[in-house]
Amino acid sequence: HAQHWQVFVDISELIILIPILLNLKGNLEMNLASRLSTAANMGLLDQRSSRNAFIKGNLALLQVQSLAVGSVAGLFSFGLGVIVHPTNNNVNEIALMITASMLCAAMSSFVLGGFMCGLVLVCRKYKINPDNIACPLASSFGDLVTLVILSGCSVILQKFIDTPLPTITLVILLSMIPAWTVYVRRNKFVSEVAKEGWVPVFAAMVIASTAGLTLERYINEFPGMALISPVLNGLTGNIGSIYASRISTSLHVNLKENYRATEKTLFLVHIPIQIVFLCIIGVLGLGHIQWSVAVVLGYSFVALCMVVISLAMARWITHLFWGWGYDPDNYVLPILTSLIDVIGTAFLVAGFWGLSYGHND
Repeated sequence: HAQHWQVFVDISELIILIPILLNLKGNLEMNLASRLSTAANMGLLDQRSSRNAFIKGNLALLQVQSLAVGSVAGLFSFGLGVIVHPTNNNVNEIALMITASMLCAAMSSFVLGGFMCGLVLVCRKYKINPDNIACPLASSFGDLVTLVILSGCSVILQKFIDTPLPTITLVILLSMIPAWTVYVRRNKFVSEVAKEGWVPVFAAMVIASTAGLTLERYINEFPGMALISPVLNGLTGNIGSIYASRISTSLHVNLKENYRATEKTLFLVHIPIQIVFLCIIGVLGLGHIQWSVAVVLGYSFVALCMVVISLAMARWITHLFWGWGYDPDNYVLPILTSLIDVIGTAFLVAGFWGLSYGHND
């Protein structure tokens, strides 16, 4: 429903921002979840002193990364909007875009970071492997929280778009980055991550921008795409993230992963989830989707193909970065999920186009 809110109609660049910001924020939280899961399985969270330092450092790092990617995502999305709609932009909208993006990133990171830390500690206490839980929850729960906060911030800031409030808020948020950076550089657990963790995140942003432009281009032409696209890409990305996180942990602790059994389990788990999703949006009539047997079969085929692609890419990319000497916990998930966003969105558009799905049905 958010796409029909007045702020998204007035500032259409916010539609471009949504998949880019969701991808960036999701990557940061999934990287955090992956690092926490690996640390838990290695026993780093069992002692109070190392646990407190590790968690505080990672939460501070998450704030630095969120504020930085929020500012870049807002500016980058507005720049793409200028290219697509060169006559509908002004300085006030730029300030609103960047401020809403940064404010949303900081607030959602505070909520989700604490939630992830608590979840991994609970999993460790009850001897549950957090690799199977933390990453998908970080992605799916993170998307919901981030979208709600972004929508709320955008609506509120639009009321003050002709006042200095967005600019003042932007200056305050930018000033927080160096303060958090000083703390992060003094923490031995995250000081190196703070230096090397930027390339995959911003590379993912560039890749995910393709999905954002595609979504903005076809969101009105194909009814329901605004609902189907994030669910399809999010779910298949989660499946791949679980697999990549498990492989990363096994590589760190020098254990052999049973690839065939894990891939089979994750593939089968995906099927009932997709069935439940189709039933819910069909019964409740969500997303203005024009349902038919062909649409259901076409979506199911695309979803199954995406799961296979996600699992194959997760295994290949994780081993690739490990072989190059890079920590998969910091590199794999951003690249993997952004590629899934692009491929999934492209598959949906191709499927809808092939079925002649749209307003003319």
